[in-house]
Amino acid sequence: MAQADRNLLGDSPSMIRLLDEFHRARIVCLGDLMLDRYVYGSVDRISAEAPIPIISAERDDAMLGGVGNVVRNVAGAGGQAHLLALRGDDGAGTEVAAQVADMAGVEADLLIKARRPTTVKTRYIAAGQQLLRADRETTETISTADGETLLARLDEALVAADVLVLSDYGKGVLSDAVLAAAIKRARTANIPIIADPKRRDLTAYAGVDFLKPNRVELARATGMPCDNDDQITLAARTIMGQCNIGALLVSRSEQGMSLITRDGAPTHLPVRAPEVFDVSGAGDTVVAIFALALAAGAAPGLAARLANLAAAIVVGKVGTAVVSRDELANGILSADLTRSEDKVISVAMAAADVERWRAHGLRVGFTNGCFDLLHPGHISLLNEAKNNCDRLIVAINDDASVRRLEKGEGRPVQAQAARALVLASLAMVDRVLIFADDTPIPLLQRLRPDVLVKGGDYDADGVVGGDIVHGYGGEVKLARFLEGHSSTSVISRMAAGAASKAGPGRGE
Repeated sequence: MAQADRNLLGDSPSMIRLLDEFHRARIVCLGDLMLDRYVYGSVDRISAEAPIPIISAERDDAMLGGVGNVVRNVAGAGGQAHLLALRGDDGAGTEVAAQVADMAGVEADLLIKARRPTTVKTRYIAAGQQLLRADRETTETISTADGETLLARLDEALVAADVLVLSDYGKGVLSDAVLAAAIKRARTANIPIIADPKRRDLTAYAGVDFLKPNRVELARATGMPCDNDDQITLAARTIMGQCNIGALLVSRSEQGMSLITRDGAPTHLPVRAPEVFDVSGAGDTVVAIFALALAAGAAPGLAARLANLAAAIVVGKVGTAVVSRDELANGILSADLTRSEDKVISVAMAAADVERWRAHGLRVGFTNGCFDLLHPGHISLLNEAKNNCDRLIVAINDDASVRRLEKGEGRPVQAQAARALVLASLAMVDRVLIFADDTPIPLLQRLRPDVLVKGGDYDADGVVGGDIVHGYGGEVKLARFLEGHSSTSVISRMAAGAASKAGPGRGE
């Protein structure tokens, strides 16, 4: 019977210890290298020549794709990668080589082929939606001589390897001969093999320790339904038996991920992504983090949990993205918290959130304060703030800064963690930050919110940081002020009430 694992991560201390070992992990990555281009813009009209949108291009980004994205993720998480691939003798190939050279922790053997174009995928994106993808590529199988050259370099790389990743995008580098020889060499060297397949016939991957198809690829290869846990398990075990494959790690989109091994119950991990913006390259992230975890000594089940967490993080980003070690650590530490607590994040995480929100045309709002005792004035402020934006960030002073601001004896009444949790439980609040400075100016400079909202007890010229927000084109809004509602007045009334109840002579 399939086992549905609802424990998102399991042993958090073990996961953190894994991350601490990532810098020792050496992952050899062999496969199809490509360049992913992204053209971002806006669409305001339809062409008169054909019923198609006209995109006004505003900016371009380019990053490594295919096996290059696996390498980016290995390096981004703190591991060491050795890249084996081909590139064309063209502009895209030069750009690929430059990006590889700029990455720390990456060693590369790139064969240059004069008449073989570097694979380029160009995606056109507006308002967070991909409108079109244009591919420039060849899928011609590489020559026997080029295959032998790659394999000779693989032999050298395997001497210091912990894991071999075979990233097959069907562009001709992993020919039948290269694939079979690479698997044989790694098995002889006792190096675990992870393969990311694109072939319909999975027998070509016979001998690998872990195969990572997605749900659609598994269904296509087996001709079997793969719509639930039991069906995934049956199809995976069929492939394992027919193709001599050690285990399957199946990515299942909104259904999460499944690890099916020869021994023991299958592990089915639920999806963890709160917001999905872009799934491009998520499979590469899964392979990279799974490989790093195995290299660091993790059992496959624990490695799968970490890979599932990485997938949840990366699909919340825009473009072919990577996951850093710090992001993984933050995800591990927050995985067992409630959804409200999960809103309380670091400044770095907030900056990443703002970047992807803005890339999807969302308006970001910001307000700040001590928020010591939540009262109707706070609720009114937060509601008005959220009415002026799509995503609201609330920054609160830490306990030390509250005391420096001379809020009065015994302030704050509630510690910063309690104040943050109460705010995070409110539906109109999307993120909560705790800051140590006396003013929010460093946060405003880092996050650059579209709108800064403060209470009506301020005047427009007296809002701290208002000049910064106006300087980059943002807005400053003053919310309606509710008379008689402030933490100070609430605390004073409480103190007066307690003194009145005590009466003369009490407590002597």
